[in-house]
Amino acid sequence: MNKLKLALLGGAAVLPVGAMAGELNLICSADVVICEKLVSEFEASHSDIDVNMVRLSSGEAFAKIRAEARNPQTDLWWGGTGDPHLQAASDGLSAEYKSPMLDKLQDWAQGQAKVSGYHTVGVYSGALGWGYNTEIFEAKGITPPKCWADLLDPALKGEIQIADPNSSGTAYTTLATLVQLMGEDEAFDFLKKMHANVSQYTKSGSAPVKAAARGETGLGIVFQHDAVAQAVAGFPVGVGSPCEGTGYEIGSMSMVEGAQNPDEAKAFYDWVLTAEVQSMMPDAGSFQIPSNASATPPKEAPDLSTIKLIDYDFAEYGSSERRKALLARWDAEVGSMPIE
Repeated sequence: MNKLKLALLGGAAVLPVGAMAGELNLICSADVVICEKLVSEFEASHSDIDVNMVRLSSGEAFAKIRAEARNPQTDLWWGGTGDPHLQAASDGLSAEYKSPMLDKLQDWAQGQAKVSGYHTVGVYSGALGWGYNTEIFEAKGITPPKCWADLLDPALKGEIQIADPNSSGTAYTTLATLVQLMGEDEAFDFLKKMHANVSQYTKSGSAPVKAAARGETGLGIVFQHDAVAQAVAGFPVGVGSPCEGTGYEIGSMSMVEGAQNPDEAKAFYDWVLTAEVQSMMPDAGSFQIPSNASATPPKEAPDLSTIKLIDYDFAEYGSSERRKALLARWDAEVGSMPIE
């Protein structure tokens, strides 16, 4: 607890004359354990800054920042898929910032910054796929899917969970991936057919594979590193990568335009891009590929070079117009369908 908090609680500690404790209002769109690890480590190394963190899914984070545009209550948004970060940039909700750490980053992370006009930056990357409960599949005699097409198998009826793309960046990446792979009409036809096998559309992107790990469902469509995290934790989870090809995320970070605490936001922004910080992320169960080129990738992380990745168009599918149109169509054609 810092001196300002002690003073507010009537403690004995007193701030030096003229000293002020800084404050940072942070939205974190990763797993809550990762978020808490970042906050505790940052506060330990920046004892003069208090972090107020809220954990929100990517879609929820974007909605909050948009709703507060006239009076921003958030300084910095860390993590979550890059598409809503790019939409925030195109809508003027995030601020331009070129970190001195920029040239230390992987090409894909620098590319994310460049395409946004330096309103966001890549902090990690990971490929889309699924995690499935090996014990459930064995007990029910279900063959683990190898391709997107296999998710239509009637044996999977009631066994699939995926998040709602309105709240989840993971699910929006899935939607945009299928559109790029198949064509828009074909992708929505696929999603409507897969709906027969879906038991729940969750709010959080990682929730489906956590449910699979607990035995509450057979399979969750997620980023593969989230499935790896469950397997590393000891759950009976297998990891799948679609044979037709798959999309990937560039988890991103954005400073909010009109932030009340821009200096504190920049301090966190630069700090979290360092190799030292990114190398410690596996300690919090994070198995993404780090954006700092000198950071040590987790040994358990899926090897992107062995996965058939599509040429994901972040500029188009992160644009405000395209994203709004796809989400509206999903609501009308998929989200409105009853779950049997």
